[in-house]
Amino acid sequence: MSNDLKIGMQYCIPKRLLTRIVGKLAAAKAGLLTTAVIRWFIRQYNVNISEAKNSNPASYSTFNDFFIRELRDGVRSLNIDPNVISHPADACISQAGTIEDGYLIQAKGHSFDACELLGGDAQLAKEFTNGEFATLYLSPGNYHRIHMPCDGTLRQMIYVPGTLFSVSPLTTKNVPNLFARNERVVCIFNTAFGSLAQILIGATIVGSIETTWAGTITTPTDQSIRRWDYPIEGAQAVSFKKGQEMGRFNLGSTVINLFPQGAIRFDDSIIPNAPAYMGEIYAYQTKESVSMQNKDSNGAQPA
Repeated sequence: MSNDLKIGMQYCIPKRLLTRIVGKLAAAKAGLLTTAVIRWFIRQYNVNISEAKNSNPASYSTFNDFFIRELRDGVRSLNIDPNVISHPADACISQAGTIEDGYLIQAKGHSFDACELLGGDAQLAKEFTNGEFATLYLSPGNYHRIHMPCDGTLRQMIYVPGTLFSVSPLTTKNVPNLFARNERVVCIFNTAFGSLAQILIGATIVGSIETTWAGTITTPTDQSIRRWDYPIEGAQAVSFKKGQEMGRFNLGSTVINLFPQGAIRFDDSIIPNAPAYMGEIYAYQTKESVSMQNKDSNGAQPA
């Protein structure tokens, strides 16, 4: 099948219906059939099942259970330096760089609007003006739990309805405005260096997006943007340490991170098509953001 035909079909197929059907099948307890599908998937996508806490394909009751499998203790090393921001997921670097004039690079010849990505919230988008972004693609064979790249406290969650194009490299290169068109869950955290956006992008046959504090984020029938605000202090605050799990995909997709201007500097390894592993060095807090943090902790007001 030609690439043009593959792209054209994505505009025509009933993506949401297909996603629901696949989601039902992935959640089915089908015994030997489930095991056979898991074994085929492992071979097809070169899944390193030895890294899983449970490495026996026959012990998973559903395909979803296998897909969101946990890793064995010690398989990933978390960099504990407080000035280091760690990778939130096993992924491939799709793009990374500066948010220029409010736009992020999607692929060569394509960019998309940060404000639109964030659900049309212009005030929120201003927090990331001239900041940095990175797009991380989780292939089918990857580990699919998402972790915190740094310590943070959840401030807001936004569900943005949309379509469900594939987020494969082929589609990313050929479907304009892809990430601002697809369904997504935007999570905004307060951190030592300022605001952090961790955005979980839906896609074709992604059965669901889950967060550890809200469970499965279901698609509303009215297709409206929904927002949840969270307290940042007290017993009800939703706070995380670096490396803690914060979400997961039932079937693969993409994570996009947004950082404020001057807050971080990406590690030299952050280049397109480079592999990334959860817990490894992703970026560094800049001297300016560390200085700002120290001023705040001493009671001084930022300049």
